[in-house]
Amino acid sequence: MTKKIITRFAPSPTGFLHIGGARTALFNWVYAKKMGGEMLLRIEDTDRARSTQAAHQAIIDGLNWLGIECDGEPVSQFSRADRHAEISHAMVQTGHAYKCYCSPEELTQMRETARAEGRPPRYDGRWRDADPSTAPMGIDPVIRIKVPSDKEIIVHDHVQGDVTFKTQNLDDFIILRSDGTPTYMLAVVVDDHDMDVTHIIRGDDHLTNTARQIVIFNAMGWPVPDMAHVPLIHGADGAKLSKRHGALGVDAYRKMGYLPAALINYLARLGWSHGDDEFFTIEQMVEWFDLDGLNKGASRFDFVKLANLNGQHIREAEPAYLYKTMLALAKELDEQNDVAGLEGHKETILKALPDLQPRAKTVLELLSLAQFIYAQIPLEIEEKAQKHLTDDTRIIISQVISKLETLEDWQPDAINALIRQFSEDIDLKLGKVAQPLRVALTGRTVSPGVFEVMGLLGKNESLARLKNQIE
Repeated sequence: MTKKIITRFAPSPTGFLHIGGARTALFNWVYAKKMGGEMLLRIEDTDRARSTQAAHQAIIDGLNWLGIECDGEPVSQFSRADRHAEISHAMVQTGHAYKCYCSPEELTQMRETARAEGRPPRYDGRWRDADPSTAPMGIDPVIRIKVPSDKEIIVHDHVQGDVTFKTQNLDDFIILRSDGTPTYMLAVVVDDHDMDVTHIIRGDDHLTNTARQIVIFNAMGWPVPDMAHVPLIHGADGAKLSKRHGALGVDAYRKMGYLPAALINYLARLGWSHGDDEFFTIEQMVEWFDLDGLNKGASRFDFVKLANLNGQHIREAEPAYLYKTMLALAKELDEQNDVAGLEGHKETILKALPDLQPRAKTVLELLSLAQFIYAQIPLEIEEKAQKHLTDDTRIIISQVISKLETLEDWQPDAINALIRQFSEDIDLKLGKVAQPLRVALTGRTVSPGVFEVMGLLGKNESLARLKNQIE
């Protein structure tokens, strides 16, 4: 019987869910979903000084917004400290670990001597085979794993291939501190085993950690999960990703107006590929995903590409979904004018969205484009739009008003025909008439077609706005 695939996402609750962590969660979730398995969430909160409930909640909120659903309840690593300690003592009993009584001063001297002799500053193993009866009084020992001598540890990795580590380069690292708390190395291995994790997908900065963790797996006689270490995301300049490159919390991208489907689409392409496909849905990614498609080279975060991809997802989205997203964002940003306008003009905005969607790359831009619908007279005219309202164009607008006042069929096609005929009659190109009208109606140079704008606003509001600009 084939073993059920179980992956895990194991963030530390010391800050927001950053973009690299979101990608790690995505790959684990998609692979589990693809294979009919489960993805578990483990909160690695053993660093009590830096772990916060707010950060914990930010991780949960970020995953929920992206649509990444974990199976079961989140597991707190800190709550399992007794189990971790139990395993460390079990390894002492089997001879795979030992108690070390070195004082901080001895360890400092050990490192200084090693440096002076040109050796790596590692623990020298002096308590590895020492007689426990010689232990000094008054010192709480740490427990160290007994790393096998002169062996090779091979990490069989779906991304990196077979990576070999020589155990002579790994010192007998601590698995249980003198205060009885576990180290990261021990806690991760015990939790992965107890949670039946079969596959670990994470950043390649953990590759050396994996070699040490395999030592613990082997000491306990536990199977080593399948590994996939993905190269980290870099900035557009090739440097390590930082805030200036886009290493922000997932919540920041929501506030900047990105859709979760677009962010997932983009994150997937930062480390995985399916042929030449750039735009795809979450459902398509689940269908196509496999570990062999993970890239071996580092990816570069590019805001321009993300914005373009987000624009594609906006164009494909249903107006009803976009309306809800716009309203939620306006409320989150506490933009009360937008909230009132969206709620008071819902049907008009839903009707306008198909014309607005191709013009926007973010939800913020959609909000801005929709503001003409609920703008109040007198309209605020954008600086770059003001050049279209001159004495000459105001005369044209005045003449158009007199024509429009007689129009009974207030539909875009009828308005279009009327203004085209007017433009021909005064021997002006349509754009010379339409653009001043657009600015007078919306305060902007960019909007849906001016005839559609008038149809959306209605006859009374359209004429009121036009008259206001010539008074």
